[in-house]
Parts: sequence; C-alpha cells; structure tokens
Amino acid sequence: MTDITNLSAKELVSLYQSRELSPVEVTKAALEKIAKYNPLVNAFVVIDEENALIEARASEERWLQGKPLGLVDGVPTTVKDLLLTKGLPTLRGSKAISPHQPWNEDAPSVARLREQGAVLLGKTTTSEFGWKGVTDSPLTGITRNPWNLELTPGGSSGGAAVAAALGLGTIHLGTDGGGSSRSPAALTGVFGFKPTFGRAAGYPSAHTGTLFHPGILARTVTDAALTLNAIARPDVRDWYALPDDQQDYLLNLHQGVAGLRIAFSPGLGYADVEPEVAALVKKAVETLAKLGAIVEEVDPGFENPYRIFRTFWVAGAAKLLRGFSPEQRAVIEEGLQANAQEGERLTLADYLQANDAREALGRHLQQFHQTYDLLITPTLPIVAFPVGQNSPQSSLYPQGRTWSPFTYPFNLTQQPAASVPCGFTQNGLPVGIQIVAAKYRDILVLQAARAYENVSPFQYCSQITRVQRL
Repeated sequence: MTDITNLSAKELVSLYQSRELSPVEVTKAALEKIAKYNPLVNAFVVIDEENALIEARASEERWLQGKPLGLVDGVPTTVKDLLLTKGLPTLRGSKAISPHQPWNEDAPSVARLREQGAVLLGKTTTSEFGWKGVTDSPLTGITRNPWNLELTPGGSSGGAAVAAALGLGTIHLGTDGGGSSRSPAALTGVFGFKPTFGRAAGYPSAHTGTLFHPGILARTVTDAALTLNAIARPDVRDWYALPDDQQDYLLNLHQGVAGLRIAFSPGLGYADVEPEVAALVKKAVETLAKLGAIVEEVDPGFENPYRIFRTFWVAGAAKLLRGFSPEQRAVIEEGLQANAQEGERLTLADYLQANDAREALGRHLQQFHQTYDLLITPTLPIVAFPVGQNSPQSSLYPQGRTWSPFTYPFNLTQQPAASVPCGFTQNGLPVGIQIVAAKYRDILVLQAARAYENVSPFQYCSQITRVQRL
C-alpha cells in the first residue's frame, strides 16, 4: 500500500474530496513518521501534536460537510522557526530569545495557509537568525542530512528541507535571504522555490531587509505552485508586498518549455564547480533542450556580486544585535557577532555605494532577460559536506571562500528562482539545478521545473537505515 505521508498535497486534497482519506489519518501518519525520524535528523524545534490533531479534526468535519476552507485544507504543513506562528514560540535558533512572551501573531505566509485550512505540525530548525548556510544553532544543535547523517542539509532552511525529503509533512515554509531555501533543497534533493520579492508578503521586516523572501520547499513542483497560490497575497503589514495579480500558478503549469529561450551558465563567469555536479547540471539542461527549449551556453556578464551582498548582510547583522542587551549578546554565536562587528565598521557611504551597485546589477539582469526567458545554473557548486563546519573546507572551496556563488545574486535582484533536483553523484548525494526568471515571471520558473520533473521524476529519501560513511 502507498505510504500516505508520501502523497502530494494535490493528491491529498483530491482524496479528502472523495472521502477516501481523512485529514486525521494523514496528520497522525505524519506525526508518527516525525516521531520515528526526527530523533535522527533533528528537523523540528517543536512538534505541536495536540493542536495539529485539533486542526485535522476540524478539517475532517469541513470535508465531510463539503465546505473546505481553501486550497490546502487538511494538508500537513511545517513552518521555519524564523516565521511568526500564533501559539508557538519563534525562537530563531537563538538562546537570546525568551519563549516566555505572547506569541499571538502569524507571519503573512503562515496566516494565508491557516486561512486555507492547512494543518500546522510544528516549527522547523534554522541556523541562529538564519545567518549561515548550514543548519545548526546554539539552541537546537545540529540538523542532519537524511541521505547521510554525517553531512549537513545546508541552511538556513535545513529543517524544512529535511522534513520535505523524508515526508515529515507535505508543505514546508522556509525563508531565503541568500539561498536559504534553494541551497538546502539542492543538498537534500527536494524542490525549493524563492518567489519574486513581495509576491509572498513578509512581516516583520527581516534584519536583512529586502534580501529576504519567504520560501517554499516541497516534494513536487505542483505542490509548490499550489502553495504559492495560497500565499501569494498582499498583507497590510508588509510595505513592500506586491498587489494581488490574480495569477493561478497551477493553470499553465504544464505548458512546458518549447520555444523558451534559455541561457545556460555553468559558472556565471566566476564560480568553480565540482565535476560531478557540473556533469549532472549539463545533462539536465540537455533534457530541457530535448523538450524544445532554445538553449545557449552564455554567461550573463556580471562580476561576482559577493561584496555587494556582504555589505547588506553584515549591516543587517549589526542592526539585529544593536537591539540586544549585553546578556543577550553574550549567548549569540561568535560567527554572527563577528558579522555584526564587521557591519558596525561600514559607513553610510559604503552602504549607499552598495545600494547603487545592487541597482546596476538589477538593471543589467532586466536587460539580459529581454533576450533570454530563463537563466540556468547549478544551485550549488558542491554536494553536502560534514556537519559541524560552516563551509566545505575543500580544495575547490577552502575556508573563507563563499561556497554558494549561484544563489545570493538573485536575492540582490529579487528575481524568482528555484532549485530543482537533477540527480545524484556516485556517492548517492543529491544535486540541483537553479532556474531563474525575470522579476514577476514566477510562472516561467515553475513551468520549466515541472517540464523537467515530468520527464525526470524526483527521487526522495524513503527511510534512514544507517549512518552512511563516504
């Protein structure tokens, strides 16, 4: 029999409608699977079993009456612990945040899913305030990759990615300030999507400002599109939220890629890539060409914008820690404190110069997308590396060199981007391709990802049987 925890959100909703399956059954199965696997992978900060079952029973009653609340009524969902969730602490992976305070507000994406009837299972792990690209924190410890428990799932939405990979829930809300949804999606073999900035409203404002996007992690492109339909709404609390464009992201999802102009950039002109990763990405691009896309290998013509990104990143860290007491700062991870100290040394002129450079990059890519519908790159140049370190420390990417050169440019430019699973290395580790479109053309990213998924179905981690050693 099919493991119901492996069913997609779309399948679940259809089975609820036909009364062949109950949200209570599905929620209980998800909670049982979490109880089995979470002690091994540490994907959850908190599991809200009692309230999840209350919500599931309410959903079951609605379906029996033929009156579902919305698109995802009864679908098990998780929320990254950077997003406010009513009734649950949002501790952000930090001992500096007290759980003993009112938690009476939902972030916009959480609110939209609640309004649509989603069942919230709990909060997933993050690095402290999402400051780094792996998922361990002083509060929750190490989150592990289900494909190999000795390796990291990446971050900072690592808990959400692991939950998606193992089927510990169906829809997973993450965040993405420099690759935090796409990078762990690539390292765990799931679909990770960062919509156009403002398409899914955000609140409260992140310390990283307009780099921050709510993100979606899921096992299928269709589920991500369904989730975007649910959360792509403005919210009065978000000054940057886009107007509702009334787009149905499922409607033309199966349109395919025939005739689309795709620029394939193996290294963006400045990044080195592990050979196995490069080969799998190239093969995936060739698949899209066979589906009718017009593919040209070309770099988009900009220099590595890491210094621009770094200016905003460390300025945000400085802003964050300025509001903390000495006692709070004392329990903050050293790396985040170092980021904040670097940010304190910036001048206003430094910041404004970075802002000008960011605008120039955005204009450049807007022009680039006048010629090309999509840009495809590797999501990451490497595969998962050992837990307990913040970077791979490999010959290709030694300590001190940023190892996510393909993701942060598109937070600067606020474009929609996704990581799509495209295969496994000889050691059985997942690899992802990144698909990027011009601002507001989220549907093109989803269409291309779905076209690839349709001919090369994603493979997910069905169980953890042992700690694999490379």
